[in-house]
Parts: sequence; C-alpha cells; structure tokens
Amino acid sequence: MLWKNRRQSGNIEDRRGGGTGKIAIGGIGTIVIALIVWAMGGNPLEFLQTANVGQSTENVSTDVSESDTMAQFVSVVLAETEDVWDSIFQVSGQSYQQPKLVIFSDQIQSACGFASEASGPFYCPGDAKVYLDMGFFNEMKTRFEAPGDFAIAYVIAHEVGHHIQNLLGILDKAQKLKSETDEIGANKIQVKVELQADFLAGVWAHYVQKYDNILEEGDIEEAMNAANAVGDDRLQKKYQGTVVPDAFTHGTSEQRMKWFMKGFKTGDLDQGNTLSLDKL
Repeated sequence: MLWKNRRQSGNIEDRRGGGTGKIAIGGIGTIVIALIVWAMGGNPLEFLQTANVGQSTENVSTDVSESDTMAQFVSVVLAETEDVWDSIFQVSGQSYQQPKLVIFSDQIQSACGFASEASGPFYCPGDAKVYLDMGFFNEMKTRFEAPGDFAIAYVIAHEVGHHIQNLLGILDKAQKLKSETDEIGANKIQVKVELQADFLAGVWAHYVQKYDNILEEGDIEEAMNAANAVGDDRLQKKYQGTVVPDAFTHGTSEQRMKWFMKGFKTGDLDQGNTLSLDKL
C-alpha cells in the first residue's frame, strides 16, 4: 500500500502504557478466547457478554511520533477510511461522524469495559471508538500467518465497518434481535454483523483504489489471506480440533473472503443487503 507522505488522521488517541482491569470483549482475538472457554465446558456467550468497568489512569496523546512507523501507518489508513466514508455519506445527503481510533498496549478501559491485548482489535459502540493493541499486528504475522500492510488495513477497515453499522442503527437492531433468541440464534445474527463489516471493508478498498490508486500488487491477496486466517472454521479446527458451526460468531473463512471481495469488486452498498437483519 502506497501510504507514505499521505494525510494522517486527527482522530488518533495514543494511550499506550495505561490501564489495568478485567477484559472487555470484541474483535478478532476474542474468537480464540471464546473457543478456549467453550473447550473447558464454559458458555462462550456468557463470556462475551461479561465486562466489568473499573477505574484506570491513562496517558492520552493525539500526536503520532514521526519515528513510530506502525502508528503512522494506522493513522494514514484511518484517514483513508474517513475520506471514503465522508464521500459516501455526502452522496446520500448525510454527514459522516468520524470515529476515534485508540492505540493501546496490554490493557485499556473503554465504554464497553476493560480490554486486553488478547481481545484483538475491536469497536466499542458505547464511545464510537476503534481500539487497537499494536502488538496484535505481530500476532497477525506469527499466530495467524497473515503478514503484509494491507492485512492490517483490512482489520482496521473491518472495525470501521462496525462503526458504519453503528451509525446506521444496525448494531442496535442486532443486539435487540439477539436478546430475543437463544444462543445459537444470537450467534447466527452476529455472523451476519461480522460478514457485513467484511463487506464494508471491501467497499472501502474499492473506493480507496478507485480515487487514490494506492493499492500495490499483492495487497488484496494480503487482505484475503487475513480474512481466511480468522474464519471461525479455521480457528476452531486449529484450537479445538473440531468445527462446531452453531458456535460460529464471525463466519467461515470462505464467507469472510467472499464478502470482502464482493464489496471490493462492486463498491455497491446495496450488494450487502442480502446480509440485512430483516431477512433473518
């Protein structure tokens, strides 16, 4: 991705080095933790719904050091999402409310509770912020075998996709529907939410390439590899040896790749309507 010397976002909060407490849940890394809970006989849904808010003191900076290459990259990617979604919302006569992106290390308190590095990147609708532990990107290369800068861009765009869903009222609707069904039904709803976020990440990639032409050869393959690496079926097979479709919360590798590519190839938000929660 041709990102150097491009605009950086003013919506970065650097909180590295602050925060302790219990874990709040969200993001790709949560799948692994939930699978471990399931394997030990626990209820993953209860785990995912449990987050206690405590007190924390954190150092917050809105400046990204010129020597911090990874933080600069994250800031540029966030800026690119701002530009694309600003334009898309303007076309529909709406104003895009840009999310904040919080960089943290180890643990942090969000409006959704405490989060640890084990949670992976996540979006908190309570404060409309994306949270990233920078150490996760090393995990992308090692544990998930998904290297490359555009693999990271895909993850960020996916979490911003959840912000889009929040602005459109989709997350509230999904939460209401999940409260009215059983665990298996709630999981199916969550899969739709996650696949739609993958689709929205693909829509972003479509327009960032169309208008800025900053994707390099192999970038989309990096994103596809990342989507493949975090499919529920692949993670379940890797960490528990068996695949349990009723426990899926993010979708299979094939589904995640399919919906990202559908967004990337079409750039048409209407193409995501087949994931509409109205059609459950």
